[in-house]
Amino acid sequence: MRVMNWMKRGLAALGMAAAASCASAPQTASDVARPALWRVSDPDTSIYLFGTFHLLPQDYRWQTPAINDAVAKSGQLYVETIIDDKHPEKLAAELGRLGFADNLPPLANRIDPALRPQLATAIKATGIPAGYFDKMKTWAAAFTLVGTQFKALGLKGSAGVEPALRQSFETAGKPIGQLETNSEQLGFFNNLSQPAQRVFLEGAISEPDKMRTEFAAMLKSWSSGDVAGIASSFNADLADSPELKDALLGRRNANWTRWIEQRMAQPGTVMVAVGAGHLAGDESVIRMLETQGYKVSRIQ
Repeated sequence: MRVMNWMKRGLAALGMAAAASCASAPQTASDVARPALWRVSDPDTSIYLFGTFHLLPQDYRWQTPAINDAVAKSGQLYVETIIDDKHPEKLAAELGRLGFADNLPPLANRIDPALRPQLATAIKATGIPAGYFDKMKTWAAAFTLVGTQFKALGLKGSAGVEPALRQSFETAGKPIGQLETNSEQLGFFNNLSQPAQRVFLEGAISEPDKMRTEFAAMLKSWSSGDVAGIASSFNADLADSPELKDALLGRRNANWTRWIEQRMAQPGTVMVAVGAGHLAGDESVIRMLETQGYKVSRIQ
């Protein structure tokens, strides 16, 4: 199913709490990415909307003058969720609280039998006993397995956009907020039906050899500010799973649009940095704001 490919690509662009990575050809000395950046404003409020790529190759350059200017002018940064790098046990505790249940069938019985050898290979790569996965809810097992797959590519989430943005704001003594708590973000998966969780798990272990090519194409769209390409790569594949699309895109985009509308009632300038997939396509935050009558200007 196409959604299996999307699941691997999309986590890096939609910013779910799972660890994901990407691989691509290195930049040349003169290359600097120019990802899309927008602003919605009224006489006393400006909100910069930056579509991010959560996990990037090490030393990937994307901080253009336009982005740096937006960072300098913004009094506060808002990201999707704040993962406490100094205390990762907090996120692990939430995953443990939501992601395990008693009396579950063996994980291998929850997927297409044809994929069981791939599941066994993926579990072995984690170094975690197979019986541990049988205690996991299907979505939580998918999180764990896809994170291990991407980690095997040799790249770290610390190279993504959000850590650099957070560092800039922290250094300047400016506050950082979140649009979702860790629990709320994980809850989108926890509330999926079992068939949708199964699609998620099967996507986590399928076609690993294509990952590098797919991520390179996705990163190319993001780095060039190709919003149409972003929408095609990140969002279109979800047509195969309306439930996943609604959970990961539709409801979250609607929630954030309402948040931005409420924030527009307060004076000041802030930056909202969310995965690029949320700002591209017909159901994006950008399109929702425009439908509500806001003028959204693209500045990069």
